[in-house]
Amino acid sequence: MLDYLFRPLTIRGKTIKNRCAVPPMVTDYCTEDGKATERFIAYHEAKAKGGFGLIITEDYAIDPLGRGFSKVAGLWNDDQIESHSELPKRVHQYGAVILAQIYHSGRQTNRDAIQSSPYSSTPIMCPFGTDVPNAFTTEEVSETVSKYGDTALRAKKCGFDGVEIHGAHGYLITQFLSPYSNKRVDKYGGSFFNRARFAIEIIRDVRAKCGEDFIIDMRISADELVEGGLTLEDNKALVPYLEEAGLDMIHVSAGNYLSVDLNVPSAYVKHAWFVDMAKEIKEICNIPVIAVSRINDPILANSILRSGKADFVAMGRASLADPELPNKAQEGRFEDIRKCIGCNVGCIGVLFNDQPIRCVLNPTLGNESHAAIEPAAISKKVAVIGAGPAGLEAAMSAKKAGHDVTVYEKESHAGGQFYSAAFPPCKGEISDFIVWQTTQCEKLNIPINYNTIVTTELMKTEKPDTIVLATGAVPVMPPIKGKENANVVFAIDVLLGKVQPGANCVVIGGGQVGIETAHFLAQMLRNVTVVEMLDEIAPDEEIGPKWQLMKALENRKVRMLTSTKVMEITADAVKVSGATEMTLPADTVVIATGSKAVVDLKDELTQAGFEVKVIGDAHQVATVMEATTEGYVTGRSI
Repeated sequence: MLDYLFRPLTIRGKTIKNRCAVPPMVTDYCTEDGKATERFIAYHEAKAKGGFGLIITEDYAIDPLGRGFSKVAGLWNDDQIESHSELPKRVHQYGAVILAQIYHSGRQTNRDAIQSSPYSSTPIMCPFGTDVPNAFTTEEVSETVSKYGDTALRAKKCGFDGVEIHGAHGYLITQFLSPYSNKRVDKYGGSFFNRARFAIEIIRDVRAKCGEDFIIDMRISADELVEGGLTLEDNKALVPYLEEAGLDMIHVSAGNYLSVDLNVPSAYVKHAWFVDMAKEIKEICNIPVIAVSRINDPILANSILRSGKADFVAMGRASLADPELPNKAQEGRFEDIRKCIGCNVGCIGVLFNDQPIRCVLNPTLGNESHAAIEPAAISKKVAVIGAGPAGLEAAMSAKKAGHDVTVYEKESHAGGQFYSAAFPPCKGEISDFIVWQTTQCEKLNIPINYNTIVTTELMKTEKPDTIVLATGAVPVMPPIKGKENANVVFAIDVLLGKVQPGANCVVIGGGQVGIETAHFLAQMLRNVTVVEMLDEIAPDEEIGPKWQLMKALENRKVRMLTSTKVMEITADAVKVSGATEMTLPADTVVIATGSKAVVDLKDELTQAGFEVKVIGDAHQVATVMEATTEGYVTGRSI
């Protein structure tokens, strides 16, 4: 059924074995002087080994002042060539084609990354920037064009099959192309041809320096999705001129930093939503088109190709969650694919703090060079108490190390609190991961004993050598007058259908759990008010999902009160004090004020002589990313 996805295509004499592409994603895995590390190389190698036919690396900066983050790759000087030459070799051994994306961030950077004020087409500050940029002089623009070509030539010397010129997402080329950011009045500003001149000159310079056997791709934002920015029709007019200048392929994305919630779409944005833009670009050009954007399933990818909307499908965050996606798909092992859930926590959320990226679901991401599970010196009997993300990850890695593992779970299902996290609107893909974990356990012959409350007596009967305590956390009831009233419930009970919410609901707690529960209730057509003591709603949510969720709450007319304290809960209301004191009608009062670890068994088991390892929320209430990582590390180290 994946007949289109695994067809080869040859460009400039380079045969790409399938239509599965890895788009560029900044990792922050390089050194501060732009040189490659083993971590950076192994990360890309894993995707080539996993079957991706086309790999496009993250931004190779053409100038140290063009870095958007502190540890991006660089080929702005010859000293960097040697460290990056190992990467194409390692990728080529698996039959993949690799392009180096080359870029200049322009104004979309900050002083911490470049220790200087940035440069751009025009002195207009990036919405997330720290400085007003300097405007390039006309002469400096020409010098920058040459830097793109020089960087591409260094990439060729490294052994790359080509480059992708980054002309999207509000970076420097877009800052020239777009009237949103280009207010120049020289030959690089004003008219359509003047604004396009910079991009066209770069393509020509790269071709002149790198020759005819070198692939030149360009990534564009088909629509910037901001007021006054480039639109799809603008880019349809532009692309034929880019093709005429020597472009071999066009990579169709969308958005910029100001539209980051759509540029890197989370679970609140529909699958493959840029694809129709790619189709329109494909209709007006004669070169292959790459489609991208929240495509996390090979069946979906094949459908896009079958529909004629694109020639390649880029699956970026999907490759972070599972770098072996193409191989598993080609072998028909769809149940083994660990699918991205669009949370944006480990990738974008971590990166925006200028830290190396991670993945909530894949604890080996960024650790490919040293994360292999080695056989244990002594096989042990291991009991894992709790079938949440941490517990099952520990069970799987312990089993792979050669231990005899059994999981015990008090509920009738796996997932822990992550199970209830799938119930709010747009979060259903979380269930995929829970099913993936239980499926892997089944394939590894790891029994999961559901509806089992573990006691010390049970463990004495089972006699495990090691116990992994992954009992998770439970909600906390705050010390509010009236908390014992019948109308007071926990958010998790609302989500799991254990209570019937009334017409008027007040959610106490405006963190991620609170507002997602508010969204759940609002979609059930309840009147919902969120009360939060802090001055901000959902400070723990990542920026893209948060923007989308806040729009959804606004559309559903959810009332949000910040800097507001709950004074008392009555049988039919909540009394609060903020800018003013008020009484809120409340048939149902939903508590979402945090959780506490469940570690009741720890001391008892330890006193009974068992070796106990406490992980996940039972160790410290944190994120699912910390839980899966801790589970993996614990299991492989037993």
